[in-house]
Amino acid sequence: MPAATLSAPTVVLDAAVWGAREQAHADRAEVLTAGHRARAARGERHPIEDFLFTYYSYSPSLLRRWHPGAGIELADAAATPRAEWRWYARGTTPEGLVVDRAALEREKPAMLGLVRRILGRTAGRPASFGCFGLHEWAMVYRQGEHRHAVPLRLGQAATDEVVEAHELRCTHIDAFRFFTPHAVPRNRFAPTRETQPELEQPGCLHANMDVYKWAVKLGPLVPGELLLDAFELARDIRYLDMQASPYDMREWGGEPVRIETPDGKAEYVRRQRAFAERSTALRHRILEAWNGDPACAPTTP
Repeated sequence: MPAATLSAPTVVLDAAVWGAREQAHADRAEVLTAGHRARAARGERHPIEDFLFTYYSYSPSLLRRWHPGAGIELADAAATPRAEWRWYARGTTPEGLVVDRAALEREKPAMLGLVRRILGRTAGRPASFGCFGLHEWAMVYRQGEHRHAVPLRLGQAATDEVVEAHELRCTHIDAFRFFTPHAVPRNRFAPTRETQPELEQPGCLHANMDVYKWAVKLGPLVPGELLLDAFELARDIRYLDMQASPYDMREWGGEPVRIETPDGKAEYVRRQRAFAERSTALRHRILEAWNGDPACAPTTP
């Protein structure tokens, strides 16, 4: 446990208050991960809901761990197991603990700088709504073997025709890197890891799912409530992502959003706009929490 005492935080939470928040967080995380944990115990997999645990590789136990965020001191916490957690230091009260933001930022400046750039720049950009979720279609274009063991809703030939009838406009590197070789030259953009901070925009479903990833990478700087909000956002987005995909997801509760039709495109854009608003608000809340603003998370459960 670091011996140093940090400068005064913005807020000191009584043990009863932060203990209640911690328990409420753990209860919420248990509900959010219950389905995945039950399926894992049975050796089953849900191709929509389990994606967040396989693609991002973050365990349910990580979601269950609550942090108050930067600038908030936990009174009477020094005798708890939290005292041995990384990135905590003595606060200003006799037995208080506070997240050691300065130490974390000193040790991981490159990673944290990247996260700040991506969150801030993406939140400040206008959203683009012309992609219609065709990134998933580009991942199977003119290719017999697919990433998911789920049948194509229209079959291979008709799926290829949908791709050929549209312009691909994917701006997200972690979607673009799964495009088939035939689909790559059809995309308007050529995203790379280096251009990611310049290309991310809040209309992109995958960029918005990644708010969860960035929240995890910030660790104790982000209040637990915001981490779970980001997870819920990613979960909700993943449903639309697969509903609008070429796969037939009806067996798993994914009624098709038929983006090959005008009505399907309209539904996709309507839901895409709502996710853009949610994700932009969440990016701002995460950045405010990082800066030590306690107003971005509740002080009572």
